[in-house]
Amino acid sequence: MKNTKIYPWIVVALLWVVALLNYMDRQMLSTMQEAMKVDIVELGKAEAFGALMAVFLWIYGFMSPVAGVVADRVSRKWLIVGSLFVWSAVTYLMGYADSFQELYWLRAFMGISEALYIPSALSLIADWHQDKSRSLAIGIHMTGLYVGQAIGGFGATVAAAFSWHTAFHWFGIIGIIYSIVLLLFLHENPERMKIAKLQPAAGEKKSSMLGGLSVVLSNWAFWVILFYFAAPSLPGWATKNWLPTLFAESLNIPMAEAGPISTITIAISSFIGVLVGGVMSDRWVQKNIRGRVYTGAIGLGMTIPSLLLLGMGHSFVSVVGAGLLFGIGYGIFDANNMPILCQFVSAKHRGTAYGIMNMTGVFAGAAVTHLLGRWTDGGNLGMGFAMLSGVVLVALALQLYFLRPKTDNLE
Repeated sequence: MKNTKIYPWIVVALLWVVALLNYMDRQMLSTMQEAMKVDIVELGKAEAFGALMAVFLWIYGFMSPVAGVVADRVSRKWLIVGSLFVWSAVTYLMGYADSFQELYWLRAFMGISEALYIPSALSLIADWHQDKSRSLAIGIHMTGLYVGQAIGGFGATVAAAFSWHTAFHWFGIIGIIYSIVLLLFLHENPERMKIAKLQPAAGEKKSSMLGGLSVVLSNWAFWVILFYFAAPSLPGWATKNWLPTLFAESLNIPMAEAGPISTITIAISSFIGVLVGGVMSDRWVQKNIRGRVYTGAIGLGMTIPSLLLLGMGHSFVSVVGAGLLFGIGYGIFDANNMPILCQFVSAKHRGTAYGIMNMTGVFAGAAVTHLLGRWTDGGNLGMGFAMLSGVVLVALALQLYFLRPKTDNLE
């Protein structure tokens, strides 16, 4: 099966479910504040809730470069399976938490386990898919993240119907069971395994875990990509963690309604965006080597007016419309991050490079998550969203000016 033409797409399908579980388990907490603060009173304050969300991001960020370096050196299959099993077990245990401190440390531990997933998964997909299908394959995988985000939005609904403990228990059990399925059917790319066996004899520095970091960090184009990735991560994480609250405040509706509306809005539009961005990029790059860069720029450009409207709109049409526009634009951008990285970083170091990118983006997200918690307490959440459009504009300009690839797949 591993050698058939269809298996690369089976890999995408298998990892799509993992991506769904990855975001579902982390997102559901953001919609259950109202239900959980009845039992854990500290969650009644937005700043404390923001700190709970941010600790995941800080730990996740610190672990991401480590996860990337490890992904370039060991079996990505085992990293993915182990990561899924551990974070699902943590999700299950969160249903038993009865204090803020217990939730805080479980959330931190989830950050460690989930960090191992993305660098391994994206580099594995990039190895199985090249040229004409890479952006589409990455884009389809990303739709799993958005669907997981949408399902996580129903955490408040499940908590209202049953209890927040039940929501954590069942979502955790699903992930534990699926890790066994993954163990049986997910495989490494045989070509990558052949190269890995030859690498120790190829050079002296291959045994050093810092070797890959030094190669990546000495690449000037990588630094441009790093900022291009990190700047949009500010509004990206802001929508993941605070959009339900923004919808509830702007539309004057309860969180049990705002959670599903906001997350489904972003998920559906992002789903469309990654598919459009994936197909567009794969076709454009066949005619123009900068096609992936231009496609990503179109996506970023769409998020700028949407952030302004999200921050200033107060009607259902304006707020939901802005959410739809943001999701499509961010999806187009998201589908092309790893494909653009593949144009400037060799296959041997892509896990490491994406791990560093993930760390930088997540740190930006952690900072904005905590800051927006303070702004929410002060009644300025909408203004915070609008101000993020300026950062995205700078990233867009730098991307278009500096990123000029010479190949679509650097060996």
